Amino acid sequence: MSSMFGKPRTSSERPPPSPLPECNVAILGCRGAGKSALTVKFLTKRFISEYDPNLEDTYSSEELVDQQPVLLKVMDTADQDGPRNCERYLCWASAFLVVYSIDNRKSFEGSQRYLEVLALHARGCQRRCPVLLLGNKLDMEQYRQVPSAEGMSLASRFGCLFHEVSACQDFARVQHVFHEAVREVRRQAEWDLPVRPLFISEERPCPPVATPVVLPTHHSLATCTFNTLSTVNYKEIPSVAQAKLVTVKSSRAQSKRKAPTLTLLKGFKIF
Repeated sequence: MSSMFGKPRTSSERPPPSPLPECNVAILGCRGAGKSALTVKFLTKRFISEYDPNLEDTYSSEELVDQQPVLLKVMDTADQDGPRNCERYLCWASAFLVVYSIDNRKSFEGSQRYLEVLALHARGCQRRCPVLLLGNKLDMEQYRQVPSAEGMSLASRFGCLFHEVSACQDFARVQHVFHEAVREVRRQAEWDLPVRPLFISEERPCPPVATPVVLPTHHSLATCTFNTLSTVNYKEIPSVAQAKLVTVKSSRAQSKRKAPTLTLLKGFKIF
């Protein structure tokens, strides 16, 4: 709108959107485990079989996990000779996906070395990052070299979750794994919140209040005022020293049956 008539110029620009909470996920594993295939499958729903093994990059995607938006950043690592020079993702990631191929025993052994590095890093770090162990290439079931039981046992040993997926088949299962990493990060963040101190207040009964009672004047009597104590909320409970134990036995007819005795605490009133 023009400002020649003294009206302010309107702007069609919208205010910048509020920043989304971020979750950084690093994908680790030996060469040929299918890390890049899983990343591309999650981001584009497509499967590409050939990648440059020397290429390492970070991708971003806005996701809606449990009706809560999040900016998910995925680092597709490219370690050639196992877990070396890991500082670049150990201090960056919020969660880790350790991938091995079910048809390659060496990749499974390599994933164990990654889990050992992550466990060692967690001991010297104040924050704990969730770790998920993934058995990839589930479509190669006929060539399986690593049983599911071994993957579950390894995950249980290091206290991480375990899933088996296929980058070339089911997109929903691949998406579930990445979203599960976000959920684990959220759970860990809630667990790490400082505990608020708990204050317990003791409610004590109010002291007795003296209530004046005024007697009317009859037959030339003077007006008198008495103070009475309200005892509605109080019970007469004797002290421990005043309490006596009394044993009440039954009659002779019942004593032959070896009837039990009844023990009472003398001085208490039952309300």
